[in-house]
Amino acid sequence: MGLKQTLGRAAATNVPTVAPKLTSGFVRKALHHAIHGAGPLKPAAEAAAAYLADHDGDVEAAIRAAQLRHAQYAGAQGLLTNIGGIVTVAVTIPANISGLTMIQARLIAITAHLRGYDLQDPRVQNAVLACMMGPGEVKRMLKKKTIPAPPMAIATAPQHDPELDVRLSNEVAVDLITRVMGKRFAVTVSRRVPVLGGVVGMTADGWATWQLGRYAASELLARPKKSS
Repeated sequence: MGLKQTLGRAAATNVPTVAPKLTSGFVRKALHHAIHGAGPLKPAAEAAAAYLADHDGDVEAAIRAAQLRHAQYAGAQGLLTNIGGIVTVAVTIPANISGLTMIQARLIAITAHLRGYDLQDPRVQNAVLACMMGPGEVKRMLKKKTIPAPPMAIATAPQHDPELDVRLSNEVAVDLITRVMGKRFAVTVSRRVPVLGGVVGMTADGWATWQLGRYAASELLARPKKSS
């Protein structure tokens, strides 16, 4: 683990200090909004249908388009929440984490829907959360037996495990804070040039979101279509 990640995880162990409103409940609420929509944000299934229509029914092209679009969304919010001086940190860290949670959860939910998963299934929702942590964190949690299986196996498990809901929500909250605080270290280095800090945030958030989209696409393989 690099210096940025080490500092980020150290800060993440004290969630109330870094971002008081970020709890496992917040993660679940963000996931709910990502799936069901909120305000002008369309539900993930509707967004998936639109991507599919725009690409003539080609599922893989639709997934790639969603990855690119959501990476752009993440980059835009990363730019806005990483411009400014130290006095803005208390506001921008929670805002940055909130934005990333919603965008990344929505991208993965869209991918899952396009691959044939039921987004109302709590097992699939847990798989979305698992994907949000990326391959490295998933491997770490598998090794420590924090989670029982990789994302696809979670999505297709014989039964839903309610205890896994809490574990995954907590892990996602800590992981998001770890990443944002680690990125904040790089932004702080460029603090004398505020706009440069925004560029660092834009690049980091956009790239991370694109990578998570790719990971979700590699994990959540297509489900066989049900015969009518």
